[in-house]
Amino acid sequence: MAMFGKKQKDLMDSHIATIISEGCIIDGNISSNNSIKIDGIINGNVDAKQGVILGDTGRILGHVNAAEAVVFGQIQGNINTQKLEIRSTGKIYGDIKTDNIEMEFGAIYNGKVTMDNPTQKAPVKSNSLEGVN
Repeated sequence: MAMFGKKQKDLMDSHIATIISEGCIIDGNISSNNSIKIDGIINGNVDAKQGVILGDTGRILGHVNAAEAVVFGQIQGNINTQKLEIRSTGKIYGDIKTDNIEMEFGAIYNGKVTMDNPTQKAPVKSNSLEGVN
């Protein structure tokens, strides 16, 4: 499966350096230069330079900062990522800042989304209504 329809390496197929298994509870922040898969509970912020995969049983009670994230579980906190996938079982309660987002039917999201795409220029605002009938 190619994330966002591109032919690049998919986070789901990448090397996962750290796995937090189901039944594991971590109270505190996590920081990694690699990808993290979380099936347990994190009571703290998650900062992963490459990516975060939050499994069906995974919960994060804190903010997430990663290059990309795939959410099957639940996040109660803000997310800052370049690419975000919220799967049908995913639930996010917090604000999202991302360049690209994909949501499957059934996903739950409550918060504010801010999208920036540095490769595209912002539309030119016009106060003129010329040509409008």
